[in-house]
Amino acid sequence: MSWEKLFAKIKSKPYASKLHSFLNEQYATHTVYPPRKDMFKAFELTKEENTKVVILGQDPYHEEGQAMGLCFSVPKGIPLPPSLRNIYKEIEDDVNADMDYGNGDLTPWANQGVLLLNAFLSVDAHLPLSHRGQGYEEFMEDVFTYLNELDQPIVFILWGGFARKFKTYLHNPKHLVLEAAHPSPLSANRGGFFGCRHFSKANAFLRENGLEGIKWKI
Repeated sequence: MSWEKLFAKIKSKPYASKLHSFLNEQYATHTVYPPRKDMFKAFELTKEENTKVVILGQDPYHEEGQAMGLCFSVPKGIPLPPSLRNIYKEIEDDVNADMDYGNGDLTPWANQGVLLLNAFLSVDAHLPLSHRGQGYEEFMEDVFTYLNELDQPIVFILWGGFARKFKTYLHNPKHLVLEAAHPSPLSANRGGFFGCRHFSKANAFLRENGLEGIKWKI
């Protein structure tokens, strides 16, 4: 089973039982996003052996109907959050793709090998970062340590200061790390996100390593 070794390792850690108990309590007594069945959607859709690109977000969208277990992604028909709108603009400029601004569902990326991870896999409604300090920090340390050890070409896309902290775990010479400002309007408009060309750079690296590039068009 894909990711079996990773989750076997995590299951034995003390933080795993603490996090599991916390989530049981939160989902029973609060409105939590995404639906619990979708918490590990990124790992379900993108198999370990097929992973080509990792994009890291912070925590899930915290308003009703948005979070779906994939970072930056929202179900089709839900208005695009500002960060995702800016991502689409950069893709249009970078790879000359006509993006569908009525569809924010990034599942096609996940199916091609883009692991769309949030550092925190859950959040209370209307309360960003409300699940900090419950074990996700240790979980993501284990995830990134494991990803770093994978013996296959992978592009890590780290946007913004929070995501860039994870670069410390990435030193495998087979991998490429791309860094830029966050696509949120405040950061993107200051400069550093628009024009980063991460989508074409990722595909160039994959092709140099004998892999098919990602079809970024949605």
